[in-house]
Amino acid sequence: MAPIPQPRTPRIVIYYQTQHNPDGTSCSILPIITQPDIRVTHVNVAAIHLNDPPGHINLNDHVPSDPRYATLWAELRILQASGIKVLGMLGGAGKGSFTRLDLDEATFEAYYVPLRNLIRERGLDGLDLDVEEPMTLAGIIRLIDRLKSDFGEGFIITLAPVAAALMSDRPEHNLSGFSYEALEVMRGKQIAWYNTQFYCGWGDLSKTDGYDFMVARGYPADKIVIGMVTNPGNGSGWVPFEILQEVLITLKARYSGFGGVMGWEYFNSLPGDRARPWEWATFMTKNVRNGFPIVAPVTPSIGPAPEKQSPLLIVDDDPKSDRDAPLPTDFDYFTDGSLDE
Repeated sequence: MAPIPQPRTPRIVIYYQTQHNPDGTSCSILPIITQPDIRVTHVNVAAIHLNDPPGHINLNDHVPSDPRYATLWAELRILQASGIKVLGMLGGAGKGSFTRLDLDEATFEAYYVPLRNLIRERGLDGLDLDVEEPMTLAGIIRLIDRLKSDFGEGFIITLAPVAAALMSDRPEHNLSGFSYEALEVMRGKQIAWYNTQFYCGWGDLSKTDGYDFMVARGYPADKIVIGMVTNPGNGSGWVPFEILQEVLITLKARYSGFGGVMGWEYFNSLPGDRARPWEWATFMTKNVRNGFPIVAPVTPSIGPAPEKQSPLLIVDDDPKSDRDAPLPTDFDYFTDGSLDE
């Protein structure tokens, strides 16, 4: 099958962490290429964790070579043959990986080299750095530089900051420790885009204010991919399709280089939920990539409507302001192991 040519933007990025159903069968990702009218551009397989001792790497709760992942790796190769770029997601809610990569040179090498070998072994097109623990600016720069040195300029490096981190450098608005503004200045040319988390209290996708403010601060529109939960069960901040559609139409019209969308995560994406999770990608394709909006799907009956969030728009760094966003409570992501073990 010849790869499908993909325009640079807008992107449609899918995070794929829950790879098995409760009965142990595979939650196949292949429908995003076998179902009609879907143009996903990138899939981020999650989550890679660097554990002690060096060389002990897990994909979620098991080593990447575990037989349970045989179908996963085979399907990802099929996606790549169809023109979709496949990235690994490093880190996330499971902390420790970036702390280990932020130590002295010898320790960095001990943990980094097995990660490099995994990327090569699985033929990944890039790495998504989801830094949800304190890390130094020098540490993240060292990691980015080493990845580019080892894999070349064509290797895709993305980061996944919470939305507030691109709107303010105040530490309470950032899970990563370092300044994304400083990182963009120093290594922006090596970073393809930011998978920006507009959920769990860190942003509000019911309006365009947060995205507009990021662009006003100097972030290129083509590097801001707006991230959303695909199901209220995946975290707070889910936005009904009829509202989300208006936001997407506005952003695409306002910014010719609109970076695109990402969804956390695939297995239960609405409106199809577990039975038809690819329908989220169908909706995004028609509204984001084709330029011909369709009627938004009827929001499924999912219990009480989520509370409307206040807009998170940081207009200055005045410590006396009484409008600071509260620090969201910890959120436990779904993991493959939590569903079938």
